[in-house]
Amino acid sequence: MKIIGIIPARMGSTRFPGKPLATIHGIPMIGHVYFRSKKSQLLDEVYIATCDEEIQQYADSIGAKCIITSNSHERCSDRTAEAMLKIEKSNSCKADIVVMIQGDEPMITPEMIDAAVSPITGDRTIEVVNLMATIESVEEFEDPNEVKVVVGNDNNALYFSREPIPSRKKGHATVPMYKQVCVIPFQREFLLEFNRLEQTPLEIIESVDMLRVLENGGKVHMVPVSTISKSVDTPEDLREVVSMMKVEDIDYAPALSL
Repeated sequence: MKIIGIIPARMGSTRFPGKPLATIHGIPMIGHVYFRSKKSQLLDEVYIATCDEEIQQYADSIGAKCIITSNSHERCSDRTAEAMLKIEKSNSCKADIVVMIQGDEPMITPEMIDAAVSPITGDRTIEVVNLMATIESVEEFEDPNEVKVVVGNDNNALYFSREPIPSRKKGHATVPMYKQVCVIPFQREFLLEFNRLEQTPLEIIESVDMLRVLENGGKVHMVPVSTISKSVDTPEDLREVVSMMKVEDIDYAPALSL
């Protein structure tokens, strides 16, 4: 079984232009994501997919395999699918599972990636997996930059939203508060099928592409992780992550030597 990781990234973020190359303790954010992803036990290879020369130059400087993609993609999954097809053509070998690893998740760990991949390798009826982590504060719960998720007893997603879900307005002191962590393994064929589908109304409203799966009757299997993580959507998020990552618990040297 061939499993590849693809990190889609672009410089033109509307909320934080140039975000992938913003530094965290001397290393660009996408470098943290790449080095951590390379240490996964289940990924055969990791690629950076971008339309920007600056990111390609950085990838080259660290020895990362980089795939140049179109600059017209609206969704990360579109860029990931294009990169996958180019990788397959270059290698004359199809992937079985493609793990989309967002370039703004610098606190991911190799164990988180492996936890996301394991269910889809063990059950081929699972077509797509997301990680979810507990939200630790009301402020984070109410932050529209954090994608919240509610799940059923089978740990399949019921809904994703940038609003606080489930509601805390009915007098309940505590409610389950989970956020999406964007490490997303796809079965190869499902990634291509997903990208052939039109964007759906709720997907557009919430700006959450996994809703396209739910609105078309599919399932998104959620895997809970206890590791603390935070995505970077704004310069304020970056400052918080810089503070959170002061104590580095992953040695990048083995990844750098690969």
